[in-house]
Amino acid sequence: MTNEWFWLWTPLCASILLSIILVPLGERVLQRGVVFADIAIAQWAALGVLLGGQLAWTRELTAILPALSISGLCFSLLASGLVHLILRVYAPHREAMIGTLYVAGASLATMSVSHDPHGAQALAATLNGDLLWASTNHFYALIPIAVCVFAWQRISVALQNHLFLPLFALAVTVAVEVAGIYVVFATLISTPLLLCQLAGKRIASAVLACIAAHFIGLVLAAWLDYPVGPVVVLSSILFTSLVLVLLSGLKRYAKG
Repeated sequence: MTNEWFWLWTPLCASILLSIILVPLGERVLQRGVVFADIAIAQWAALGVLLGGQLAWTRELTAILPALSISGLCFSLLASGLVHLILRVYAPHREAMIGTLYVAGASLATMSVSHDPHGAQALAATLNGDLLWASTNHFYALIPIAVCVFAWQRISVALQNHLFLPLFALAVTVAVEVAGIYVVFATLISTPLLLCQLAGKRIASAVLACIAAHFIGLVLAAWLDYPVGPVVVLSSILFTSLVLVLLSGLKRYAKG
């Protein structure tokens, strides 16, 4: 990569950390069978980020803890608690109720910026993100969470289940701030769905494929001057789908 493109190392490192964090958590989401839960929690984290941007004390705390919105974390934990309650008490209607939780969060987010002259841009930023402009400050939050996710995968299943929602809420809060809801959802769901659930590959392989897909998306977005969030989402889906097709073809060839 020439010096002209050297600046991409920061968003690429952020993508590597996001892949390490989100792919294992997404695989657990798929195993639990509650896919709507992740986007609902991400939406409530975004709501907290938007509200926090309007409060002076949360901005001061964010200056102390870079890349971690305290209000975003609080709303993410609230949504995680509500999801846990729904799963325990309203399990037969869980998808519908979690979908309602998502719609409520999205509506509140829209209302929270309705009187802000820059509200539309702020709302769009929570959806599309701006991964190309990730900074080294984001690493202060992403690296410890990546270490926590790595450790979480190596503890007992019972303890994993107890710690999943709090860890998920923390990870999603930071990920939404760095990359936006769309990229978070694609990284959480698309890659582990196509490569772990359908292709039967290990999480490590899915993480590597996710990093490659993010890299392709970052380069294309910078080169073609397209919004980075949608480009990374489409790159993730198309690249992992291509890998799935190739792996399926190799399996059939080996059997034949």
